[in-house]
Amino acid sequence: MVGTARTQEPHLPQIDTALARRLVDAQFPQWAGLPLKLLDPAGSDHVIYRLGEELSVRLPRHAGAIGQARKESEWLPRLAPHLPLAVPVPVAVGEPGFGYPWQWAVSRWLDGEVATVEALGDSPEAAVELAGFLVALQRFAPVEPRDDLRTHPLSDRDRATRDAMAEVSGTFDATAMTALWDAALDAPGWDRPPVWVHGDFHTGNLLVDDGRLSAVIDFGGLAVGDPACDLTIAFTLMSAGSRAAFRTALGVDDATWLRGRGWALATGLNAYTSYAATNPRIAAQTARQITQALEPS
Repeated sequence: MVGTARTQEPHLPQIDTALARRLVDAQFPQWAGLPLKLLDPAGSDHVIYRLGEELSVRLPRHAGAIGQARKESEWLPRLAPHLPLAVPVPVAVGEPGFGYPWQWAVSRWLDGEVATVEALGDSPEAAVELAGFLVALQRFAPVEPRDDLRTHPLSDRDRATRDAMAEVSGTFDATAMTALWDAALDAPGWDRPPVWVHGDFHTGNLLVDDGRLSAVIDFGGLAVGDPACDLTIAFTLMSAGSRAAFRTALGVDDATWLRGRGWALATGLNAYTSYAATNPRIAAQTARQITQALEPS
């Protein structure tokens, strides 16, 4: 997940189809007869299987993702009726078993392919549609942000981001990265009531069906606070023209936009330094995210 910085864990569970089959059959025998098919490639946070035609099984890969099953089960049924794009509908939360240590989720399957820059990057219509999704999310009545629903300030990423900038200074413009990061940290903070945020709003968490945006997935970062973090989508998916349409439709002020560029830089650097050496797909996506965030806007 691009939105969450995490350290490497020494002992991660070994997840395979046999384990997933045993968990489903033991805890949800009503689905024991349904075929189970690995979704590949999946995200960095979960191993995902399609269960029959209408369900999916998501097993966290690491401890940083273990709260997602319970969080989505609690909040997505409340949010979904108010949102203009489909979101996952949780139907069950599984418990640890057979050596697997964490809760896991069964949700309704959503048809579609992961959105790409090639398909939607130059589309102002898609940009405006995504702005509409965020507006609807932000309008849903916020709750008092408890610990698992509280956004973190950009400054929490300062040390890790500066270390990452030093690591990639030969690949990206070090002067431009430092200037943007310093400006984002110095920008005025969010001084209005907290709002709901997706928390990991990037290209990999959007689905397209029949050429149109159809769904937003992976709400592990769902939280209440400053909406600047969700502006990352403007730099992972959009070109300059569609980005301008997105900003206008969303009505973003200069300070929030600048913090959003800072979020795009920080999360892009985190993913690039974590995965670029082993995953060319993530390397290309996050390199674009970083360079787009550095563009004057």
